[in-house]
Amino acid sequence: MRRTADLRKQQIIVEATRLFGNRGYDRVTTKELAVSCGVSEPALYRYFPSKEAIYDVVLSSLESRLQVKELFDRLENEQDVEMLLFDLASHIFEFFRTSQDVYRLMLYSTLGGHAKAKRIYRAVRGTYVDFLIRQLDRFAAADLILPKNNIITARCFVGMVFECALSGTLWKGFLGKRYRPDDVVGNNIPIFARGLKT
Repeated sequence: MRRTADLRKQQIIVEATRLFGNRGYDRVTTKELAVSCGVSEPALYRYFPSKEAIYDVVLSSLESRLQVKELFDRLENEQDVEMLLFDLASHIFEFFRTSQDVYRLMLYSTLGGHAKAKRIYRAVRGTYVDFLIRQLDRFAAADLILPKNNIITARCFVGMVFECALSGTLWKGFLGKRYRPDDVVGNNIPIFARGLKT
């Protein structure tokens, strides 16, 4: 019985992520979510006490969906800043190619001024920014890059990659032209890396 309840909760989280990502938190009703999951609205409340509680769980699940542990472990010892940036950017592109619902959640929560917008940002974008800051600090300490404000550099780099991922996945191109992630990474990473290297 516990396994069935866990599976149902997971189904609710998946459906809620899809619905919140497609329409925004405020536009999704618990009745609509229940119908989407094939349960009654009272049954939905057996698993979660409120729509807000469902949203909290959806947001909490975002960080685990990034699957960055293996990447970060490998890049902790990378000695080439260009390779580090290349691998980070490639991972972000792949994540958004396969997880467009997360990007939509980020956009809807921010545009809607939702109280949890910062939490979404922190869970997704902040994970990459924090890691990159630590790596840039490591590179700077080893005199492998020029001294810069690594917080600004990391935020700008991740922001650039996120913008390119958004254009490529949700808006289907840059001003009407489609570029593959490899084209964007191959064009931008060497430019960014040259600006950092000593």
